[in-house]
Amino acid sequence: MTPSAPAHRPAIRVSLALFASLVAAAGMTAAASAARAAPAARAAPAINPYSPAAGHAYRHGVVPTAAAAAKMRAYAKIHPAKGPSNLRFGGGIDGIGVTTGAEKVYLIFYGSQWGSVGSSGGYTTLSVDASGEAPYVQKLINGLGTNSELWSGVMTQYCEGVAKGATTCTTGAPHVAYPTGGALAGVWVDESTASPSQATGHQLGVEAVNAAAHFGNTTAAANRDAQYVVLSPSGTHPDGFNTPSGQFCAWHDYNGDTTLSGGAVSSPYGDIAFTNMPYVTDLGASCGQNFLNPGSAGTDDGVSIVEGHEYAETITDQNPPGGWTDSRGAENGDKCAWITPGTAGGVFNLSLATGTFAMQTTWANDANGGRGGCEASHPIV
Repeated sequence: MTPSAPAHRPAIRVSLALFASLVAAAGMTAAASAARAAPAARAAPAINPYSPAAGHAYRHGVVPTAAAAAKMRAYAKIHPAKGPSNLRFGGGIDGIGVTTGAEKVYLIFYGSQWGSVGSSGGYTTLSVDASGEAPYVQKLINGLGTNSELWSGVMTQYCEGVAKGATTCTTGAPHVAYPTGGALAGVWVDESTASPSQATGHQLGVEAVNAAAHFGNTTAAANRDAQYVVLSPSGTHPDGFNTPSGQFCAWHDYNGDTTLSGGAVSSPYGDIAFTNMPYVTDLGASCGQNFLNPGSAGTDDGVSIVEGHEYAETITDQNPPGGWTDSRGAENGDKCAWITPGTAGGVFNLSLATGTFAMQTTWANDANGGRGGCEASHPIV
C-alpha cells in the first residue's frame, strides 16, 4: 500500500518488465502452437483452451497467471470472438443475479498455518504473513465506497430483474449497490485445523458455509448480499494454485455449483458466494507483484488487483453464471485483466480512506457509446 501515490503511474519498471517478458515469451509460444493446431477459420470453443477455467467450469472469473494470460491472448487473436462483446444477463440462479443490497464481505484466513493472531491499527495481523496480505486486504475492502471513489460506480450499471440475454437495464430494475462507507463485514482466523495442502473447490465451499455459521448468517436473507473470501496461507495450493494444473491467481463461485471439484456443497443457510484467494505473493510477478508500484510499495499490488477483480465479479455475477457474462463466459473483471499501466484501461492506483491500492479496471457496457470498454470510474447509477 502506498500512502500518497498518484492516480496513474505509467513509468516502466523492472518488475513490470519481468511480467511483460513472461507474457511475451509465453505468447509467442502459444501463438505458434495455436497456429499449427487450428486454422483461423475454425470456430472457437466457448472457453479459451489456455484458460485455467478450461476443464474446470467452476473457476468463474478466474485470474490467470502472466504466462496463462499471454497464451490466452495469443489464441484469442487467432480465434476472435464473434458477435457483440458486451456482457449479457444470465437470468439469475435461485433468484439471484447480482448483489443488490449493501455489500458484506467476510474475510476468512483458513488454517493454523497463518500463525498467531495480533492487531495493528484496528486490523487483524498474522505472524506467518511475510507479505502483510492480511491487513492489506482488510484495508482494501474496508476502504471501498470511501473518498467518493467511483471505481465501484462501474459495477452499479448492472442489475437483475431483466430478461435473460439483456445487455442494458430497464427502469426500476434492482441495480448493484454502491458500498457506501466500506464493504468489510467481518474477519475470521479459522485455526481450528490446518488448511489442506491442496484444498478442493468443495472444501473451500465448506469453509465458506462454516464461516456463514461463525458470523451468525444462518438464513438465506442474511447471505443474500454476502460474499466469503477464503484466504489460504503461504505454501498451500488451493485447487492446484501454483501447480502445473493451476496456473491461476484466484477464482469465485457459489456453494451450489455441481461442477465444483469434489462436488457441490450443502448449505442450510441459503446460497453462499465465495472466492478462492490463495496466497498470491507466493507466485510473485506472475500474480501481479510490483505490476504498478515499485519496491516494497508494490509487494501487494497483486493482492488488491486480484481480490478487486473477484469482488467486482461476485457482485455482478453472484451465483455464476446467472449474472453478467459475455458470449464466452467472461465476466466484467476478466475482460480487463492485466492491462498495462499507463495504457487505455490499464491498472491504476485507487485512493481510498484506508490507503492507495493497485486496481484493475472493469468492463462497462455503456462505455464508448454502448460498445463497451474498460473503465476505472463511472457515476453511481
